[in-house]
Amino acid sequence: MTLHDAAPEAIPESRVPGTDAPASTEATLIYNTNAGGSERSSPDHLVEALHQLGYHPVYRATDSEADLVHALREVEGTVFVAGGDGTIRAATLHLAGREGVVLGIIPMGTANNIGRTLGIQGDPLDVIAGYRGAQVQPFDLGRVTAPWGEDVFLEAFGCGAFAEVLAEYNPDDGKSPLRAVQALGTALSAFDPTPIVLTLDGTPEPDETPYALLEILNTRATGPRLRLATTADTSDGLLDVIRIDAAHRDGMLTYLAALARDDFEALPSVLSGRAQVIEIPYHGQAFHVDGEVHAPEQGAVGSIRVECWAGALRVLVPGTPVDAVATPSQGTTL
Repeated sequence: MTLHDAAPEAIPESRVPGTDAPASTEATLIYNTNAGGSERSSPDHLVEALHQLGYHPVYRATDSEADLVHALREVEGTVFVAGGDGTIRAATLHLAGREGVVLGIIPMGTANNIGRTLGIQGDPLDVIAGYRGAQVQPFDLGRVTAPWGEDVFLEAFGCGAFAEVLAEYNPDDGKSPLRAVQALGTALSAFDPTPIVLTLDGTPEPDETPYALLEILNTRATGPRLRLATTADTSDGLLDVIRIDAAHRDGMLTYLAALARDDFEALPSVLSGRAQVIEIPYHGQAFHVDGEVHAPEQGAVGSIRVECWAGALRVLVPGTPVDAVATPSQGTTL
């Protein structure tokens, strides 16, 4: 039985009067001091809001990797992370697989792909209020074994047009979803990939295919809100595999319009599926792991294995998610 199939955990029954929160809940607030946000999202405001929900948070300011490592070294209970997808990713890499820890996301970034997939969005204080009567559900991760080493991703891993765009994309020019979508559309029209044979759960595809886009997603979107897997479920124990055969790709405007309509997977040129294990031949092409890029290596060869790490985390989700995952997830009411 995989972790995401496990029976719901027992949660303490005692409550704070008038709330759905446990009577005494140990918590840690990780706050990225470089994150944006309104005046209502200062650490003091967030700590007070968590107190009102019945938590007893310890605030940890982090503005470096060393700070984060120190703050999470022996953490227990619920860890609330206030920041963007990069901050959440950094914290997750230290929390994955750890017993006795629940992650609470307070999105304060630009894209917030992780929070949006879980139905967590809005003003930070509203997000915390939404955790009243929240559920705890599993959250899968992706594990990558590649010639360059091992990686873990929360959002997506892939090669092709988006990896090439990301290698050229300069966040210092501004994190613009529109600019990224336009760059992706242009790259999809012109990118000339190497044919490969993809293997899904041990079954090789019948032919070599040059993929203009090959993305393995855990969340619905990656990068600056590029919603490529519109029904992805982070608790189903599977990864969504989105690909476009370069020989049958559409024009740039078609992809731009599909992304705007939020039905990218519905395009005839887009192939989608789900798998636990994906194997990809490596010919030195560029790959991205979430927002990090492994640059092309001319002449390199090998193989890449991507597998779903089912239930690697436990996360809080709102009691009535605004944009919940399509398949109802097994959860436990707090």
